[in-house]
Amino acid sequence: MLGWPRVRFTLGTSVLFGLLLSHGNDSPTLVVIARAVLVGTGALIAFGLFEQWPKRLPPWLSRSALQLIGIVISIPISAVLAYLLTTGGDPQFAENEKRATGLGALIFTGLLFAPWIAVGAMLKQRDAFAREQAFAFELERSKLERSALDTRLRLLQAQVEPHFLFNTLANVQALVDAGSPQASKVLASLIAYLRAAVPRMHDPATTLGEELELVRAYLELMQMRMPDRLQFALHIDPTASKLQCPPMTLLTLVENAVRHGIDPSEVGGRIDVDVWLRDGRCLIRVTDTGVGLQATSGGLGTGLSTLRERLSLAFGADAKLKLTDVEPHGVCAELDLPAQPEAT
Repeated sequence: MLGWPRVRFTLGTSVLFGLLLSHGNDSPTLVVIARAVLVGTGALIAFGLFEQWPKRLPPWLSRSALQLIGIVISIPISAVLAYLLTTGGDPQFAENEKRATGLGALIFTGLLFAPWIAVGAMLKQRDAFAREQAFAFELERSKLERSALDTRLRLLQAQVEPHFLFNTLANVQALVDAGSPQASKVLASLIAYLRAAVPRMHDPATTLGEELELVRAYLELMQMRMPDRLQFALHIDPTASKLQCPPMTLLTLVENAVRHGIDPSEVGGRIDVDVWLRDGRCLIRVTDTGVGLQATSGGLGTGLSTLRERLSLAFGADAKLKLTDVEPHGVCAELDLPAQPEAT
């Protein structure tokens, strides 16, 4: 109600009007200014009081109208009180015509300007409130949008987890069904791999270096299952290893190449993973010499579908995933991402 900005503005305005009223007034300038300050203070108190009280108003009375009424009533009361205080309690209006004229001028000036000043303050206050509401609404909307994106991302990651796990377990089951002596060793490697991989699936972001470690472990596991049908090579620019990416990005591309490229091929094939930086962009290429897109009806599985959505949530339209045929057979998956350094 009596915040410093309001008090400062009231004092400045009152002093200005006091100086104007002092011209032609027999009273000392400081006394006239003191009277104007007392009137301004009374109007300020009325403005602030009816801004908060009463809590509830009748439907026919608005808060701003009540404040204006309070100001109009407070001005003559404050003016009379100001003269009582500055004349020792005996203003002698009946005997001193000039003093009565000064009182009338003070009341008239207050009634003429104070309501308009109050209206300006109300409009400024209303604009500030509207801006605050708009800012709060925008902030809340941003929080809700972010929450919705995070929820959607978590849902997509939850879809990736069972997809990846079921595919890997199916590979182990095929090895066990075939009676391979490597089944126990492969299963032990799978358990060790999952212990490292599953916790990272829940992270909101990871680095390409960590992704490459998972890819290496996964390909070594797959190579144990089909040693004569899978070869691979991994190459990463050292400066790209600390860049951020959504969890399971590289692993999804490689797992898709194994499942849809190498596995269906009788002779197997080779997978090459290359990661490098160029002009502030991170470029990822996963190439396989498997059966190719036509043999796999486009090669788009659940993993790639959810990966596209996760990339869209993380980077918007700034991430691009492209699949192309490789001659004489195979698929090249190329991913173009903005180079985002690891958060510190």
